[in-house]
Amino acid sequence: MAQGGVSAWKITPLFQGIGFASAIIVFLLNCEYNIILSWSLYYLFSSFTAVLPWSHGNNEWNSENCTNLYKTNPVNSTISLLANVTADVEDVISNLSKKLCDPVTEFWERKVLNLSSGVDHPGAIKWDLALCLLLAWIIVYFCIWKGIKSSGKVMYFTATSPYIFMLILLIRGVTLDGAELGLKYYLLPDWSKLRDPQVWVDAGTQIVFTYSLALGTLTALGSYNKFHHNAFRDSIIFSCINSFTSLLAGLVIFSVLGFMAKRQGVSIADVAESGPGLAFIAYPEAVAQMPAAPFWSVLFFVMILLLGLDSQFVGVEGFVTAIVDYFPNQLRRGKRREIFIGCVCIFCFFIGLSMVTEGGMYVFQLFDYYAASRIVLVMTFFECVVVAYIYGVNRFYDNLQMMFGYKLSPFMSRLMKVMKYMWAIFTPLFSMIIFIVGAISYSELDYKRKSLTYQYPSWAIGVGWILALSSVIWVPIVFIVRLLQTPGTLRERFVITTMPRLQRHQIREGEDMSKICVIDDEGEIESHIATSSNTEPTLLSNSMEYEKFLQKDSNV
Repeated sequence: MAQGGVSAWKITPLFQGIGFASAIIVFLLNCEYNIILSWSLYYLFSSFTAVLPWSHGNNEWNSENCTNLYKTNPVNSTISLLANVTADVEDVISNLSKKLCDPVTEFWERKVLNLSSGVDHPGAIKWDLALCLLLAWIIVYFCIWKGIKSSGKVMYFTATSPYIFMLILLIRGVTLDGAELGLKYYLLPDWSKLRDPQVWVDAGTQIVFTYSLALGTLTALGSYNKFHHNAFRDSIIFSCINSFTSLLAGLVIFSVLGFMAKRQGVSIADVAESGPGLAFIAYPEAVAQMPAAPFWSVLFFVMILLLGLDSQFVGVEGFVTAIVDYFPNQLRRGKRREIFIGCVCIFCFFIGLSMVTEGGMYVFQLFDYYAASRIVLVMTFFECVVVAYIYGVNRFYDNLQMMFGYKLSPFMSRLMKVMKYMWAIFTPLFSMIIFIVGAISYSELDYKRKSLTYQYPSWAIGVGWILALSSVIWVPIVFIVRLLQTPGTLRERFVITTMPRLQRHQIREGEDMSKICVIDDEGEIESHIATSSNTEPTLLSNSMEYEKFLQKDSNV
């Protein structure tokens, strides 16, 4: 079909809202994800110095209670603090841990973010971060503005070079004293965690994001392949490389965390952070304790930057392809595609400015928690159910066989049949169960800092739910609009709006042509169910009228 994530749903126009929803999710992710790249650039630039600025507490942004615990005698630090405190001994002891603050956390919260007291106090724009964000979007634009050919060449570098950096960092990590503690913590499972429903929710969501499921990005990239391309082979390779990359990245991180934990005399759980804290607090703190710390810091953040750019290229390309393919007459002419990409990058940049203010971290957490996290499980469910039961899992299976262009081996054929039942039964069932479990165990968003836990106000939670619904709401909207715009009885409307619009080379042998609308390469209607002599007259006339609407809709 060679179409992006929206137009690909010509296979069942009634459910094209799934494509719109996926495009909106990807757009929101693009706005959010480049913030991480701006942080990475900030840390990268800050690493080009003889002494890392977060390795000591003598900077202008550090508080008087900032103490480098792994370089300072804890007893001396405690005495120093006690000398400045006038309170009961019990109060001092109970609050002592809250008064101690390490330079890494202060660099993150007081220098990089200049974190305000809450989302209702956005403060001023952090212009140093804003410039890093602008640079990130400029890099993204000039790497993808010429289309998949230019971005593909860049991705040869951004997709492969991080493995070199990861191997170097892994070799350095496993040679550190205490690395085995981190590796054991990472590789040895805690089976009791399987009883925690939140673990299943997090794991399910992570799988969907890691493999870019139900986001339309893989559909967009796949649209540039030749028709007889072995997508099955690609999916196996993609899955294996993705899993290997996640495993390798974990080894890199936890080998160093083990070193830090042993040096500080604490457990791995005490030094491991979740979310952005892992890359921007825990690992930088560990790097600061190494010899030649600036070198390892530069290496780490270059790796993070390249991995992030690689993902961002795919996200922006996926969104752009979806919109351009939906409005081909308007956006494929001349330089319009390049201009459109520029407009998308500029628009995302301005949205991102809300996340580089002094209260920007709170906005970032809203996007991360509500905009896409669990909603993708719903989209996965919809996508599997529609393809398996409306379009037809057997038809989809036969379409894949046609694309391969050759007969699969007996083993591969059996494996494909197993996957067919996975698409139709296991994946949608698993996605919906995980989503329901997550909904039951839902808790409102908060932001955990080392000194306190910030609770979001109710209006901010409301904004979060608006972000969540801004994508998935398009599924019922398009469903209702398509039915209302189609003439005929309810049954006829459903039959007409679920009729696939396929090109001739996409139609499997023995297909019932009374259930297919044939289109040419430009999307023009080539033939219709009128070719079937036993077609009901009212269904035929109503279907033809609807096709005229679809044709008009695709040429807006």
